[in-house]
Amino acid sequence: MKEQNGNVKKFTIKMQKKLVVLFVFVLLAFAGLGVRLGYLVKEKGTNYQKQVLSQQRYDSTTIPFRRGDIVDAKGNKLATSQKVYNLVIDAAVMQDKEAYLEPTLRALSEYFPALDMTAIREYVVTHPKSSWYVPLKRLSYEEISGFKQAQQEDSNIRGVWFEEEYKRVYPGGSLAADVIGFARADNTGQYGLEEYYNDYLNGTPGREYGYLNDDLALERTIKAAVDGNTIHSTIDMNIQKIVEKYLLQFNEKYKNNFSEGNGAENIGCIVMEVDTGNILAMASYPFFDLNNTRDTNTLLGSNLIEQVTNAAGYYEYKKTDTIINEAVLSGLTDEQILLNLNNLWKNYCISNTYEPGSTVKPFTVATALETGSIPLGMTFECTGSLEVGGHDIACHNKWGDGVITLRQAVATSCNVAMMKIAQATGKETFCEFQEIFNFGLKTNIDLAGEARTANLIFTEDDMKVADLATNAFGQNFNTTMIQVITGYCSLINGGYYYEPHMVDKITNASGATVENIEPRVLKQTVSASTSEWIRTFCRAVVDEGTGKTARPAGYAIGGKTGTAETLPRGNEEFVVSFIGHAPADDPQIAIYVVVDRANAEEQDDAKFATGIVRNVLTEVLPYLNIYMTESLSEAEVLELEARKLEITLQYGAPTKEDNTEEEQPETESQTE
Repeated sequence: MKEQNGNVKKFTIKMQKKLVVLFVFVLLAFAGLGVRLGYLVKEKGTNYQKQVLSQQRYDSTTIPFRRGDIVDAKGNKLATSQKVYNLVIDAAVMQDKEAYLEPTLRALSEYFPALDMTAIREYVVTHPKSSWYVPLKRLSYEEISGFKQAQQEDSNIRGVWFEEEYKRVYPGGSLAADVIGFARADNTGQYGLEEYYNDYLNGTPGREYGYLNDDLALERTIKAAVDGNTIHSTIDMNIQKIVEKYLLQFNEKYKNNFSEGNGAENIGCIVMEVDTGNILAMASYPFFDLNNTRDTNTLLGSNLIEQVTNAAGYYEYKKTDTIINEAVLSGLTDEQILLNLNNLWKNYCISNTYEPGSTVKPFTVATALETGSIPLGMTFECTGSLEVGGHDIACHNKWGDGVITLRQAVATSCNVAMMKIAQATGKETFCEFQEIFNFGLKTNIDLAGEARTANLIFTEDDMKVADLATNAFGQNFNTTMIQVITGYCSLINGGYYYEPHMVDKITNASGATVENIEPRVLKQTVSASTSEWIRTFCRAVVDEGTGKTARPAGYAIGGKTGTAETLPRGNEEFVVSFIGHAPADDPQIAIYVVVDRANAEEQDDAKFATGIVRNVLTEVLPYLNIYMTESLSEAEVLELEARKLEITLQYGAPTKEDNTEEEQPETESQTE
């Protein structure tokens, strides 16, 4: 027993010695760490302090760039960027001294009445270490100037500063909305010029760097932001206003006319220079406000669009018969609203396809003349219909036009004559010239969202005789407005196909030219002689045929009406249109108006389109200093005097050089 107790005692003494040694080692380690820490503080503390301070938020700040302007042909701003300010609260600074908090909160309450001061106070008190709280965004300088002055006068107002950024502003509101598009808060362009020229419009952000010098004083260096470029569009603001005025006038006239809804499902108009490809105006109704693109009231009167799954299992968008009114709008989900807004934001003139109808008859005739498929003196007999490929295809004149010349065939818009011309041409040549005129191909206009139509026209391999017949008068294949007017310009300008464009120059923030965009002739579609005959035939349409109501008083113009029944056939729904040029014998501008399913009991009346054309040209031609060449009736004189007064009030009085008495024809009474 004694031996056992002795062993325990020896073991205990041994363990105590080991613990003493371990304790000594721990003490020595702490002593070493203490010495090392003292050394670091003494020798490198300044460097560490610099590193910590240099990483603080306010030592490096991003300087925003200014997104470039979009201007019209005369330099008027269509889109611009204005500097705005975000109010930032630094709660940590406010609590450095008790004297800062209350004066700062009182000043905020006085100068920013929109602030919920109860919420602000609660945030500052409950987040004493927060340095970044933004309760108000996009304030103007006028809104913040009073507070900034108070800050300068009272040193106890601390912990509030203003972050700079830019807000996109559209001075015209809804003017040229389809053309311009809009930019999101992150400077990403959506639709139109804003999207197509996004990289040109955006600049490069700058940076303000902070660093500490040898005395630990904060110094700064600035790398300036590079602002975006200015896009000079070919749009003439005044012509754009004229176009939009008459599209709106049409809508107001026919709104809720036959059924609930807008004056038509879509109304589009393009005005284009014949010899350059410059677009002077482009608009479609309904409009929307670029400064408030999410305004759901702009959807009222439109057909509801729904997303459905097609037979192949893919999503597609389908127009319903439901008209959006306030009751329907209130029941839509956010996803449905966005879907319908996206449909509204699209540019009908380049994004939507439709059957063009008889506006393509000049193309059919031009193809036959250019290839020698028919002689100029050829005549056609129309009995009201023609049997083709087992189908009895009717003329628009069910009684028939009788025996008519080529000129009369175009003027009266005879379907039978066009079918016979297409038969003489043959499907191989017809399809070849469809491509020459750019049907089925993109025009590559410099706007985002141009539709692809390659699968909407026939090829030689899949075209049957009945397809050739209906294609000859604009049925059974689809186009876009920009395709038709661009091809038409080549028909009447000597055969030169210009690439259509919306921008002719890009300049930087200093005004220096970055890029000139000159008119580009891509190809020659027809010869000068064929072009001259097409001008003659198109003038006959207005002088003696289906387009009489398109002629503005005092002017000779040419053009072609169009009517196409939508699918399914027999639904009594039509797209009507008029494409034309002025002056008739020396074309300078072309105009194309499409009215998609007018809100009327009988939609197949080209007068829906010709009336808009006449109103637009009555104002646009004098504005462009294109003088009258035709005699006026007494009624037309009175009408023009009234319009002249209206134009003078809008755009100012013309100069004597612009409107001399010698240039105007004598007035005499006449009737059509």
